Amino acid sequence: MSGHSKWATTKNKKAAIDAKRGKLFAKLIKNIEIAARMGGGDPAGNPSLYDAIYKAKKASMPADNIKRAVKRGSGEEAGGVNYEDIVYEGYAPAGVGLIIECLTDNRNRAAAEVRSTLTKGGGSLATSGSVSFNFERKGQIVVPSEGVDFDDLFEKAAEAGAEDVTDDGDVYTVVTDPSDLHTVRKALEDAGIDFDSADSVMAPKNEVELSLDDARKVSKLIDNLDDLDDVQNIYANWTASDEVMEQLDAE
Repeated sequence: MSGHSKWATTKNKKAAIDAKRGKLFAKLIKNIEIAARMGGGDPAGNPSLYDAIYKAKKASMPADNIKRAVKRGSGEEAGGVNYEDIVYEGYAPAGVGLIIECLTDNRNRAAAEVRSTLTKGGGSLATSGSVSFNFERKGQIVVPSEGVDFDDLFEKAAEAGAEDVTDDGDVYTVVTDPSDLHTVRKALEDAGIDFDSADSVMAPKNEVELSLDDARKVSKLIDNLDDLDDVQNIYANWTASDEVMEQLDAE
C-alpha cells in the first residue's frame, strides 16, 4: 500500500486496514531488504534504508521484524530472497494510465498475475514507454497536517530545496527532485516536523478527471492490483471532483 500518497491511488478504507496489514508488512519488509542489500545495513549511512525503516515503524511493524529484514538484506542472516525489480505499464478503464512497480522472485508469475488482474478489471497491459512518458520521478514527503503550520512547513521545505508543498487535507505533500529527497527529509526532521513517509514516486504530468462510475471501476482495479503479493506501488493519472471522491469514500 502507498499510504496517504498524493499520486498513489490505493484506497485505504478503515474496515480493510487490519485485513491488509499482513500484506502491508510483507511489502515493507521487501523494501527494507532491498535497501539493505543495495546500501548496507546501517541506516545512518544508507538513507534509503532509513526511510524504509521509518515507514515500517509508522505502520507499527514490530522491531524484531525490522531487525531481521535488515539482517537478511545485508547478508548477516540467511533467508534473504533475490527480488527482481520490474515495472509494468498498463491502462485502466477510461484510458487511465498505470505504472505498476513490482518486487518479485518469479518474473513469470508476476507478469501473469498483473496481466490477468488488468484484463478482469477492464484494463490491459501497455508497451514500455507508452504510459511512462506521462509520468516523472519525484521525491515525496507526506506530513500529517494536524499541528503543523503550512507556511512554516513551506518555508523550511523550500529552504532545503523542495520544489513545492501542497495542502491535501489531512496531509501536506512536499514535492522534491529525487536527488533532494533525503536532504529535504532530514531538514524537516531536524526542524522537528513529523512525517509519515519519504519516498521516490512517479507523479503524473497530466490527469484524467473521472465520473463516479469510471472512478469506481478504476479504484476497484487498483485495489485488486495492490492485493497481488508482487506489487509494491501503483501510480495512476486520474483525479475526480470532491463530490465524486466523497461518494467513493462513503462506499
